[in-house]
Parts: sequence; C-alpha cells; structure tokens
Amino acid sequence: MRATLEAGYRKLRERLRRRLGSDALATEALHETWLRIGRMGDVGLVRRPESYLFRMALNVAADRRQTESRKLSAAEIETLRHMLDHALDPQRIAEARSEIAMLEDALNELTPRRKAIFLLARVNEMKHEDIAKRFGISARMVEKELLHALSHCSERLGRKVIRRFGPGAQKQS
Repeated sequence: MRATLEAGYRKLRERLRRRLGSDALATEALHETWLRIGRMGDVGLVRRPESYLFRMALNVAADRRQTESRKLSAAEIETLRHMLDHALDPQRIAEARSEIAMLEDALNELTPRRKAIFLLARVNEMKHEDIAKRFGISARMVEKELLHALSHCSERLGRKVIRRFGPGAQKQS
C-alpha cells in the first residue's frame, strides 16, 4: 500500500485537493494516511488500491475536520473568559442563589402533577407527547399544566413568560 501511495502521491493529492477544497488538508490527510498504513500491518488483497487509499484519506480528512470543529475559536475563548470574569462576581452568585431559592419555593407551591410536568418538560426536555403518555392525559392538557406552572413561577420571580409552544407561541404573555 505504501508503494502505491508513493507512486501515485501527486495524482492522489490533486484529487483530494479538488474534493476537499484545500491543498493543506489534502496534504495532511495523505501524511496521516501514510502513518495509518504503517500501523495497519497486512490488509490482504485489495482490488483497487488507489480507490482504497483515496477513501482512507477522505476518512482521515473527515476525522480531522470533525476534530477541528470541536475546538473553540479565539473569539469564542475570549467570550468565555469575559463570561467567567462576570460569573465569579460575588454579588451575581448571591443573586443567582436567591433566584434559585425563589424558584424552588414557587415550584413547591405547585400541585405535584404540575411540578412534575414542569420538571419533565423544562429540566429533562421531554416531549409533551411523552409526558402526556406518562400521566395518561392529552398533550394539550400537558401544555395547559405547563403554561400554568410557567405563569406561576414567572409571577413569583417577577419575569415575563415567552411561550414556546401551543397557540400564540413566541409571544410574551
């Protein structure tokens, strides 16, 4: 396989460059392919070694792109640094703790079913249809219970509710 890669390196790199849109990525993919071939050992009989190498290099490039997409950009890192500066403010920490306590109190004032529906929908991100099945009620009833819970909690916390479901979704209520 290495001999095939060496013999057709330029042609393979050009084909990869056209496919990937980047000469640097094509070159890196071929270098990684070279290393992987060395680690593979005997692959047995390959009918179309050029196609096999091309596919292998494409897979390497896809892996590299996926890895790169997981990394944060410099702007994202800077944004996080500023967020951390603000997040560590003792006053904000105290305010957040107070708000959480107020939310807990508001949730404890709800009926057990309404509280459970709220937690399943907002904390566990469960679909309304699945919640309805769990409680043996309609999806519309889940929406009503959730709306009542949201209204109660928002009133206790002094906030406006933006509906994200049911009639009038995306409107402030």
